Amino acid sequence: MLPLLDSANPWLVGVGLNAVLLGLVAIAPKKLLTPAGIFHAGILGVIVWGTLGWQGYLVVGFYFLVGSGVTRIGMAQKEAQGIAEKRSGARGPENVWGSALTAALCALGVGVINSGWLISDTQSLVPNPVSLLLLGYVASFSTKLSDTSASEVGKAYGKRTFLITTLQPVPRGTEGAVSLEGTLAGVVASIAIALVGWGVGLIDLLGVVWCIFAAFIATNLESVIGATLQSKYTWLTNELVNILNTLMGAIAAIIFAWLWKIAIG
Repeated sequence: MLPLLDSANPWLVGVGLNAVLLGLVAIAPKKLLTPAGIFHAGILGVIVWGTLGWQGYLVVGFYFLVGSGVTRIGMAQKEAQGIAEKRSGARGPENVWGSALTAALCALGVGVINSGWLISDTQSLVPNPVSLLLLGYVASFSTKLSDTSASEVGKAYGKRTFLITTLQPVPRGTEGAVSLEGTLAGVVASIAIALVGWGVGLIDLLGVVWCIFAAFIATNLESVIGATLQSKYTWLTNELVNILNTLMGAIAAIIFAWLWKIAIG
């Protein structure tokens, strides 16, 4: 089946596949996406399938399903405490692009390079640009799933939560709060999705390591932003912070890989 899909026009396949899958999401009893969220998720899905094929699509699908499931952990308790995600976790356009804008840009970069639109000197300026962008793609989702898992598990099961900048105890759900339970969940989540990226051939095993390190760093930096800046600036919304979070994760992983290549010659 997959070779047949690969031989077809990937953009048309992406449109058809997304229409079917998101149609099922729309009629599902549990609302994972708002109507507008479904439309924007469709745009994202077409971009990913058109540029990265089923491999990239599987990674974003894994993030969406696991991330949605993690968000619903302890939902009743979190709603009672006023710390649950809005709309009972159903994702709107702002959530779609807050989580996946960085990944979409990486995917589009791969598409542009593979199309031959860029001059041939690109590879001499940036060695293996496609592999670096693929690493950034996987790392962005590894970072976001790590952040989502750490936050949601921490809010549901964190026994002791601390503000990351002062290590002073704070209530669950406080911006910038961290917990042992949440941190461990975040690490496991970053490993899981990085292994998916490796399993479908987007990154190598060393790339898995870079994704895990990058996700851990970016997730904690996101907590620092939440603790220090987010409450001071109304324009610094959760969605914008999510974009910064995934961007930091992607850039960190790419830098790790680049420095490693330089170190080993």
